[in-house]
Amino acid sequence: MSSTQPIKNTVKKAWHICISSSAWLWFQRAIVLIIFSLVVNHLATRDSFPDGGSYRFPIEGFLASIILSTFIGVIAHLNFKFYKKKYFSKKVEASTIAGFLASTLGYITIMYIPVNIIVDKVVGGQTIFYYLLIGLLLTLLLSFIGVILVYARTMYGLYIVSVKSAEITIESGAKTTKLTYEDIACFYSENKIVYTVQNDGSTMNTDFTLNELEEKINDQLFFRANRKIILHKDAVDQIEKIENGKLRIQLKASIKNDAIAEINISRYKRKAFMDWFQ
Repeated sequence: MSSTQPIKNTVKKAWHICISSSAWLWFQRAIVLIIFSLVVNHLATRDSFPDGGSYRFPIEGFLASIILSTFIGVIAHLNFKFYKKKYFSKKVEASTIAGFLASTLGYITIMYIPVNIIVDKVVGGQTIFYYLLIGLLLTLLLSFIGVILVYARTMYGLYIVSVKSAEITIESGAKTTKLTYEDIACFYSENKIVYTVQNDGSTMNTDFTLNELEEKINDQLFFRANRKIILHKDAVDQIEKIENGKLRIQLKASIKNDAIAEINISRYKRKAFMDWFQ
C-alpha cells in the first residue's frame, strides 16, 4: 500500500462527514421552513383553520411562503458569505453586523415585490398594494429575527477567532513564524525595519511595513499610535496627559525596550485613541 493511502482515506472520510453534516443541516432547515409555512398559512385566514367547516388548504400562501423563504435564505446566505470574506474574517463589530443585516433586508425588499406579484399572477390572485405592503413589513420583521437566529452563533465564533485566536504569519528572512494576536504586544519601525515585540519582551524583525500590518490586523485590538508604532490594547500600562493636548503611553514593564521607551499620541489622534482604548 502507498504511504499516502492512509492520508487520502482520512481526507476522504473527513470530506464525506462535512458533506453529510451540510446536507443534514439543510434538511433540517427545509423541514423547519415547511412546518413554519404550514402553521402561518393555516392561521392566516378563517377558511384555513383545520377545524373549520369550510376548510381549504392554503395552497397559494403555502407556495408563496416556500418560494419567498427560499429566496430569503439564498440572499442571506450569499450576503453572509460576502461579509464573512470581506469583513468578518478580519473583525466582527457592531457596525459590520448592522451593515450585514441592513443590506440583507434591503435585498429582500428589492426581491419581495416582483416575486409576490409573479406568484399572485400564476395562481390567479389579485395584487392589492395594501396587503403587499403589510406582507413586506411582516416579512422583513420575520427575516430580521430569522437571520439573527441562524447566524448569531457563527458570528460569535468569528468574533472570538478575530480577537482571541487569530494568527498572523511573520516572515523574517528565511524564517516564518505564526503568532496569535494575544502573543503580540506591539509592532514598531526603526531604520526602515519593522519589528514585532511579544509579551515576554522578545523581538523579531519582519518583512512587513507598518502600513501593510495596519491593513491586515484587527483594529479592535491594535492602534496605530504614530508613524513608528502599532500598539496592542493589552500592552498599554499607563496613559498620561502631557503638553499641547498630547498623551504619553507607558507599556507594561515586561515589554519595554529602548526603541519604544516613549510613545506619544498627538492631539489629533487623542480622541480616536481614547475611544479605541475605552
